[in-house]
Amino acid sequence: MLYQSTRTEGKQFRFDEVVLKGLASDGGLYLPTEFPKITEGEFESWRSLDYADLAFEVMRKFIGDSIPEDDFKGIVDRAYAQFRHPAVAPLVQLDSNLWVLELFQGPTLAFKDFALQFLGQLLNYLLEREGQRAVIMGATSGDTGSAAIEGCRHCDALDIFILHPHNRVSEVQRKQMTSVLSDNVFNIALEGNFDDCQQTVKESFADTSFLPEGRSLVAVNSINWARIMAQVVYYVYAALRLGGPQQAISFSVPTGNFGDIFAGYVAKQMGLSIDRLIVATNSNDILARCIETGSLKKQPLQHSMSPSMDIVVSSNFERLIYLLAGRDGDRVADIQAQFNGGDVALGDDIHQALKGEFDARALNDEQTVDVIKRWYAQSGYVLDPHTAIGVDAAEQVAPSSPVVCLSTAHPAKFSDAIVAAGAPHPTLPVHLNDLLEREERYTVLDNNGDTVRNFVAENARK
Repeated sequence: MLYQSTRTEGKQFRFDEVVLKGLASDGGLYLPTEFPKITEGEFESWRSLDYADLAFEVMRKFIGDSIPEDDFKGIVDRAYAQFRHPAVAPLVQLDSNLWVLELFQGPTLAFKDFALQFLGQLLNYLLEREGQRAVIMGATSGDTGSAAIEGCRHCDALDIFILHPHNRVSEVQRKQMTSVLSDNVFNIALEGNFDDCQQTVKESFADTSFLPEGRSLVAVNSINWARIMAQVVYYVYAALRLGGPQQAISFSVPTGNFGDIFAGYVAKQMGLSIDRLIVATNSNDILARCIETGSLKKQPLQHSMSPSMDIVVSSNFERLIYLLAGRDGDRVADIQAQFNGGDVALGDDIHQALKGEFDARALNDEQTVDVIKRWYAQSGYVLDPHTAIGVDAAEQVAPSSPVVCLSTAHPAKFSDAIVAAGAPHPTLPVHLNDLLEREERYTVLDNNGDTVRNFVAENARK
């Protein structure tokens, strides 16, 4: 199993190499040179597996001989041992044709745990095996940061620096990051928005000369292929429990950086019977507009009640463009260069392929609160604002196939939206019931890449 960049870099790499590299030298993202295929017989044989065993079967298709199978099984088992629900990703039926996949049962109450508990274990294994030390730099719009910190804080071979937009994440999201006082954890509150955080991280990967000697830079954002690979699993898990692969399933996905829904596209390329993939987004609706028009047109970022989707530049969309463009790296590099400078039309071939696979809907804050209120009134089920947008998008598109909405966060992380909808103030699970009283530690920095990199260089353990 080999991987290559979405742009012009011609070299191919093994799985373990792309995990430790994160971002390609040409600024592109890594993808397998071809997707492994899963037969109907294999799907059927996996139907009764628990989550960790299924994760092992799906993900080992991507690793080749980079990691011995026994070692890889241990990595996977440890990753999912700390989830609160015995099903790990339970399905809850909301209506006759609509289910919610609760992806908030991990330690930090967000879907990012599925990938980042795994990635933390994987990085720890690879770095120890190679005798290396590394620095993690990551950007978060709210949930990636806490999940990455939780997954990596016990790894002595890592120092982790997470950038979040100052005063632009919920209090629970911030506290989950900043109350971890481990010596190798550094939280940076950037005076900017998520796109600024993400741009600083990307620039840092383009030139790592600021790092202490002997240290490498590792990505935990969804630019790291291992994140996407781990997210493929729960599409398979949900589909098998609703009659797949014989029965086609649609998925509605709250979408910001496009990694979560891209994992669904990968699952479909592997052979899972998926009908429609529905992009659910808030007022930052660049992806919904692109699916409709075929053009990427930036608008000023709007801060919303669903902050994890307050993103204008969706990094993982590049991976999809690359595949829809026939793996033409030069064309992708040109599209990205145009987009960096302004608006860009993707071309009719890419647009038609995009519309053939995806639907999209966008909701503003007022509409989102109304959805939370309606579902609480009719069923007593409390949706967090991101999931509420996903549920409403599923209802609007209304495919004939069963629809699974990926529930991306516990409602207690976004209590303002829940209370605004007239539902009771949600409570945190027992292991976090004192979260808001915990001591915090973080550093506020100007929105300047050199300032951030100097901070990393000064604080990374030698």
